[in-house]
Amino acid sequence: MIIDDLKESLKQLAPALQAIKEYWKNADLEKEFTTLEAQTLQENFWQNKDQASILQKFQHLKTKRGLYLHLIDTYAYYAELLEMPDLSESDIATLEQDIKNLIKDTKNFKVSLLLDKPHDQSACFLNINAGAGGTESQDWANILLRMYLRFCERNKFAAQIIDIQQAEEAGIKSATLYITGANTYGMLKTEQGVHRLVRVSPFDANKRRHTSFAAVDVTPELPDIHIEINPEDLRIDTYRAGGAGGQHVNKTESAVRITHIPTGLVTQCQSQRSQFQNKEVAFKMLKAKLIAHEEEIQRAKTAGQTKQKIEWGSQIRSYVLHPYKMVKDHRTDIEHMQPDLVLDGDLMDFIEAELIRLAGT
Repeated sequence: MIIDDLKESLKQLAPALQAIKEYWKNADLEKEFTTLEAQTLQENFWQNKDQASILQKFQHLKTKRGLYLHLIDTYAYYAELLEMPDLSESDIATLEQDIKNLIKDTKNFKVSLLLDKPHDQSACFLNINAGAGGTESQDWANILLRMYLRFCERNKFAAQIIDIQQAEEAGIKSATLYITGANTYGMLKTEQGVHRLVRVSPFDANKRRHTSFAAVDVTPELPDIHIEINPEDLRIDTYRAGGAGGQHVNKTESAVRITHIPTGLVTQCQSQRSQFQNKEVAFKMLKAKLIAHEEEIQRAKTAGQTKQKIEWGSQIRSYVLHPYKMVKDHRTDIEHMQPDLVLDGDLMDFIEAELIRLAGT
C-alpha cells in the first residue's frame, strides 16, 4: 500500500534528521544565530568596523537556519498528514512527490552543514597516480579515473582531464582532473589517500588474485593569490601531449611539467592548445599545491605532530571483487556490498560518512 511505503520512507529519513539536529546543537548554531542577530540590532551597529563580515555571517546562518527549521517542520507535518484517514488519490500522489523532495533536500542540507571549512566551496584538481605493480596498478588507476568521471556526471559537476599519462600496456600512469561545481573540493577532499583493489587479474593467464594500489590527491582551486616562487626552485619540462584528437597532439612539445625542487611537488598540463596555456594551468595548480602544503605543515605544528613526507599517505578504502564483493572505507567502517555501483560513481554514502567523521575531529 502506498501509504505504508510513504510512512516507511519517513521512518528511514528519521536518522538523518536526528543527525542534523545533533549537529545543530553540538555546533551551537542556534546560540551563534542569536548572538549575531543581537549584534545587528544594536543602535550603533553601523559604526562597528566588522559590520560587513558580521552581516555576511548573519545572513548566511539565517538562510541555513530557515532551511533547518523548514526540514524539521515539514517532516513533522507529513508524518501527521499520513495518519489522517481517507486521503484522496491526488493527495497521496502529491505527498509521494513532496516526500521524495524532502528526502533529497534533507540529504543535500546534511552535506552542506558539513561543508563549512575553508575552500570547501572551491573547484578542485583531482590527481590519480598508479602505485607500484605495473600494469595491474595502472589499470586500477584507469578504473578510478572512470569512477570519478561518473561521479561528476551523477552530481552535475563539470570535469575536464587536463593531463593524462597513458601506460604502455593498459591503463594510465597518472591523470589530473579539473572539477567545477557546488562544493566540489568539500566533497572530493574525502577521497584523498590510497585506494586498494583486490581482484582476479585480467592480465594473469593463471587467474590468480592480485592486489593493486593507486593514490588520489585533491587540491582546491584558490583565488589568484600572490605567492613568491623563486624561479631557481623550479624545473620546467616540456613533452609531447598524449591521447587522441587534435592536430597538435603528439606533434609539438606543448605539454608542460613543473617541478618545485624544494618540496618535490609536481604539476603538469597538456589539455590546452599551446605550451604557454599549459604552463599557465600548471603554475596555477602548483600555487594551489604549495599553499595547501604550507597549510598542512602549519596544522601539523599546531597539533604537535611531526610532519611526514608527503607521498602515498594512508590507505582509506578497499574494493574487493574476489573472493567476495565489498567496498569498505577504513576510516568510517562504511561498507557497500555492490562494488559495481561504487565504481560507477555511487560515492555519496562514503563521502557523507567521512564528512561527519571529520566534523567530530
